[in-house]
Amino acid sequence: MTDFESTHRTPGPERYGRLRVRTADLSPADWLAERRPGSGRFGTVGGVTAPGFAAYARILHPAYLDEQPVRWESVGAAYGRTPSGTRPWHDLLGVTRDESYGGDLHLPGVWDAPPDEGPTPGHVARALVPVLTRHTGTPDRCWYALWEGYGRWDWDAVPRFETPHRDRVLMSGTLADSVSPHSLDPHAELPDLWWPEDRAWCVGGDTDLKSTYVGGSEDLIADLLAAPALEAHRVTETDLLD
Repeated sequence: MTDFESTHRTPGPERYGRLRVRTADLSPADWLAERRPGSGRFGTVGGVTAPGFAAYARILHPAYLDEQPVRWESVGAAYGRTPSGTRPWHDLLGVTRDESYGGDLHLPGVWDAPPDEGPTPGHVARALVPVLTRHTGTPDRCWYALWEGYGRWDWDAVPRFETPHRDRVLMSGTLADSVSPHSLDPHAELPDLWWPEDRAWCVGGDTDLKSTYVGGSEDLIADLLAAPALEAHRVTETDLLD
């Protein structure tokens, strides 16, 4: 990090919302950092969550119309296309990835703003929490990780752990605390990774993604696919990310 970057970033807080930033003993993250050769490759579902779960789901971040969420299913219907676990947003629109970033791209009456990129949006996270709670025995003891590269915070004084192509800050709290960083700053990024102490599941996102991914049991993934407040599709550990 350059001196210029350091002077224009705020030192990372001791508590990120209600999440406690860990300054020692990062061993709860060892299982994410130590991967079998060839498993959990960067750019795959297993790489952004964790490899080895029985099943995985992709949770689509909604588009917007007049600041209200719009499901990909509704957008796709307007273009004659159907979303899936592996279909990228730009393909749903029928344009190239570069074209999908055009500022004037929208469809009147259907959508006027694209899906959020990055960690799980707050309203999606709030819909995830009750489903995840039913599938862990330790909802009051959870771990979180935030990529150090988000621009507003300087985490140089805090130890980090490595996952594929990302150095992350470890945090702890309850599952209900997952959205609490928005109390610190309504635009604060939520953690990229969440997992309970019993490792029953792992939620993963990343700075460039329009989706959140979850690895867990078959029962959890079935619940996510059935949750009316979520738009979810089944994926595999080796599927590529959007």
